[in-house]
Amino acid sequence: MRQPRRPVRRYDYVSSGPEIYTDSFATIRREADLSRVPPDAEKLAVRMIHGSGQVDLAADLVVHPRLVVAARAALEAGAPILCDTTMVATGVTRSRLPNTNEVLCFLHDERVPVLAQQWRTTRTAAAVSLWEPYLDGAVVAIGNAPTALFHLLEMVLDGAPRPAAVVGCPVGFTGATESKQALVDLGDRHGVDLPYVTVRGRRGGSAMTSSALNALAREEEE
Repeated sequence: MRQPRRPVRRYDYVSSGPEIYTDSFATIRREADLSRVPPDAEKLAVRMIHGSGQVDLAADLVVHPRLVVAARAALEAGAPILCDTTMVATGVTRSRLPNTNEVLCFLHDERVPVLAQQWRTTRTAAAVSLWEPYLDGAVVAIGNAPTALFHLLEMVLDGAPRPAAVVGCPVGFTGATESKQALVDLGDRHGVDLPYVTVRGRRGGSAMTSSALNALAREEEE
């Protein structure tokens, strides 16, 4: 097989992976106001900003005071990671996981289309119902579908096992803001103290959510 040929370098840019990370995180710390972020969640915030490219994200982050401790302890104990979409699951850096943590997504399970049709909901929300056997003490990652976050909260309020922590950052224009506010209000309105991280408003997405997971998996930034 022919050996690839490197093109002539015509642009001045940083090409070293470690140097890119170091420079990026230094830039974020210079430009972002992290004063409202809990001290143990600073690296979490930096990674989420890195995953979104938006330094003003820090102002909209809401981090439960026990989020980092609860999520990291669960992952170190081998808890599974339950993802709403394959994009979130793919973004998890397996080498950062502290144990043999399973990364699970049931979106393509054969039962999902039937459930979604019966319940008149999205397939993503229907797939969340299949989490129940794995939910107790798990780390949940919802980065795309507001319906998935609403469905999870309804399951918990109906008595389903509680996850150890929730990264709840669905993105979009319909239901995203409201679903994340419901997560924030869960303790005050329903007495359910569930550690979480979310971002107010419409912003969110797979990259932001998997970045949060990677930060929770291991403290080191590289």
